Amino acid sequence: MGMANQVLVYDTTLRDGAQREGIALSIEDKLKIAHKLDELGIPFIEGGWPGANPKDVQFFWKLQEEPLIQAEVVAFCSTRRPYIPSDRDRMLQMILAAGTRWVTIFGKSWDLHVTEGLKTTLEENLAMIGDTIEYLRSQGRQVIYDAEHWFDGYEQNPDYALETLKAAKNAGATWLVLCDTNGGTLPQKVSQIVKKVVKELDVGPDKETFPKLGIHTHDDSGTAVANGIAGVVEGVRMIHGTINGYGERCGNANLCTLIPNLQFKMGYSCLTDAQLTQLSKTSRLISEIVNLAPDDHAPFVGRSAFAHKGGIHVSAVQKNPLTYEHIKPEKVGNKRRIVISDQSGLSNVLSKAKTFGIELKKEDIACRDILKQIKKLEHEGYQFEAAESSFELLMRQALGQRKTMFQLKGFQVHCDMLQGQEISYSNALATIKVTVNGEDRLEVAEGNGPVAALDSALRKALENFYPGVAEFHLTDYKVRILDGESGTSSKTRVLVESSNGKERWTTIGVSSNILEASYEAVVEGIEYGLLLKNSMEDTVII
Repeated sequence: MGMANQVLVYDTTLRDGAQREGIALSIEDKLKIAHKLDELGIPFIEGGWPGANPKDVQFFWKLQEEPLIQAEVVAFCSTRRPYIPSDRDRMLQMILAAGTRWVTIFGKSWDLHVTEGLKTTLEENLAMIGDTIEYLRSQGRQVIYDAEHWFDGYEQNPDYALETLKAAKNAGATWLVLCDTNGGTLPQKVSQIVKKVVKELDVGPDKETFPKLGIHTHDDSGTAVANGIAGVVEGVRMIHGTINGYGERCGNANLCTLIPNLQFKMGYSCLTDAQLTQLSKTSRLISEIVNLAPDDHAPFVGRSAFAHKGGIHVSAVQKNPLTYEHIKPEKVGNKRRIVISDQSGLSNVLSKAKTFGIELKKEDIACRDILKQIKKLEHEGYQFEAAESSFELLMRQALGQRKTMFQLKGFQVHCDMLQGQEISYSNALATIKVTVNGEDRLEVAEGNGPVAALDSALRKALENFYPGVAEFHLTDYKVRILDGESGTSSKTRVLVESSNGKERWTTIGVSSNILEASYEAVVEGIEYGLLLKNSMEDTVII
């Protein structure tokens, strides 16, 4: 496929994405993400701004020791400062010291930013753009020029905005990137402006010479992906964005949405088909590294992107997936899921049983009993679409395939609230007594809160009998009040997410006593973890 249909992907998760509120990346985090993006096949990975902080300087040094396989790592910086020669600007020296072949330089496109922000003249801004790029080119660097606030600048003063691009082009920039920095431009306006730039600068995708156009969009109007697509349609051949759309304020264009749309829906080539099958895995891994919960409802890569809940939907999808799926989930490394809820029909139960390795037939009495039990429990407050692991245990219980692993004799939880210190905190102590294989075990454990203490005490009691329990840990804990009008006697639903370091599973408990609901969810989490462990070892605890 020629350059006319090739769209290069430029990932800025490590810089723009890291500016999202709540994200703080260590050097190790950045290295892990960079290598994962490299494995995915991303051609350009922006690593940060060397000199802006010590972390980014060390990151580029570390990458020289642990080089990427195929991606170009890119250093990011502004143009030189007003009236300071490029070869004397310390920022540019730090960029060169980073040792990257490619450099991204951003400059001002909007005359307002030149006069009010930089406090300099329009002529000097053009000189800053040209001088900086010429200097970096003289030092053997390829330059990507980010035209900051391009669309807003063009709207206010189109002639000057175009002059800034011409200055970058004439100085030798390889790519000219149009930035919707404030995220306020809508797709139809992006289309109109990009079309004018292509004509004015003669930089269409059919040209064999550089520079060519890129686009960098933010999501403040909820149109970052649409704006990226609009730009590509009009001639842009480099798309900037971040994994999962991370970024400052409302985020950047989400590459996990933008890439599949361009490739599967529009015929552009971004990554290979094999690389795209790693997209969902990459999305979830990076969400883990940045310590943010994955967006289950994200297009293409979300856990619910190909989930089917209504009985009619499930029945149709089983006959022909095209009835309710716009692409095959396997193309992006995702999978079809049949969701169990009070809206489920027999088709849901049969399909879900199959994913658990359980053979059921529609005429089986157990199948109808399971469906009846689901509807009864969901009426009481259970929610199995959010706790599929608990549903598998329920199904095995109905089929007589669930082993009683231990019996609870009782537990107590004590909490101390320590205040008057510099930092107030709570400490919990849990005591639990269980019987396993006829042997009583009494254990005590502390934790940061009652549920953590209870979980620790229970795992201590079971470790001698089930060593695999030591691998499990709680990763998330959610509580919802189901009938708030009942006040403190309200029924509580608890969802507990557990992990063995490789996989995650969610279990549920419901009770008017929050500790009892938590205990139920924790116990099922441990039980399911052992079931999962034994299935991996090709054995079954039934």
